[in-house]
Amino acid sequence: MPSKPKLHNAMWPGLVGKEDGTDHPPISLDRMLELTAAAEVNGQKYDGVDLFLFHPHTDPDASDDAIRAMADKIAGHGLKVGSLVAPVWPGTVGDSAMGDETARGKFVLAVEKACRIARILNEHGVRQYGVIRIDSADSPTNWSADPAGNTQKIAATFREAAKVAQDAGERLAAEGEICWAGMHSWKDMVDLLEAVDMPGTVGFQADMAHTYLYLLGYNAPGHALLGGEYTDEEFYAAYEKMTDALRPWTIDFHVAQNDGSVHGTGSHDKTGRHCPADDANGKLDIVKCAGYWLKDAAARGIEHICWDGCMFPNEMLETQQTWNTILDAMVKVRDAHGWD
Repeated sequence: MPSKPKLHNAMWPGLVGKEDGTDHPPISLDRMLELTAAAEVNGQKYDGVDLFLFHPHTDPDASDDAIRAMADKIAGHGLKVGSLVAPVWPGTVGDSAMGDETARGKFVLAVEKACRIARILNEHGVRQYGVIRIDSADSPTNWSADPAGNTQKIAATFREAAKVAQDAGERLAAEGEICWAGMHSWKDMVDLLEAVDMPGTVGFQADMAHTYLYLLGYNAPGHALLGGEYTDEEFYAAYEKMTDALRPWTIDFHVAQNDGSVHGTGSHDKTGRHCPADDANGKLDIVKCAGYWLKDAAARGIEHICWDGCMFPNEMLETQQTWNTILDAMVKVRDAHGWD
């Protein structure tokens, strides 16, 4: 069986859309690690985790010793660390990538802090691959006031952040979602990456749930590749067009499922609804669709893939079988499209 890509679980489903004092409070990093480490399918376990670098999981200003202690804890579960989510949004460290000079400076600072943590994890040995994930930290509604000008602002901010990443030996992956300014359609995402024009350092993070919404043109009807009703033949023709445009840029990949609806909880803008891997309403053949993104993945420096399932109910996240089912889907993806 193929040994790569390595199989990772995302830790941020314990945070995204979660709020203290509600029936879906944040789930601690310790608990997410326990659930991940306990998952097993026919002797196969997760190889690692991807991390969100903000409270309550990780203090972006934590001391070197505190980061090393976290690394020890993760390694103690037999897990590696892969990609890191930089805290680029207002209310974390960062701010809008198309905002004023102060806001854009905060965005770059968030990437600087992520690169520092990455360095400590790399030196520790728990992290040997992966990227730093970013987005534009603003909304399509605000972007639409000046599409061309705002895309250029985002591109300029990304280039500044990319210089920081380059100096740190890191790459930045912009995650395409319908809720992010200038990244809310497959065409706008390509246009932004081309405007940044740093393919060796700034690439795309493809999430199967979010990119499915790209096909439907949810926040950009003019870029829709599918209507509400479609045949399998029409779906895969559209999927191929989208993946052909974005795959050359793709340096990080999230396995996910989507039922065609949108969802947002807490302060999170509505975006593609993540579904359980075995959801009866899932629109995607996970294994088949993953193959479109993973073609030539090794040549683009991809060494791992990560499951992403945000805004699931806590009861589902706290159920061990949830993670076994997800792991089973990821093993099938690797068996079909992996390499040694």
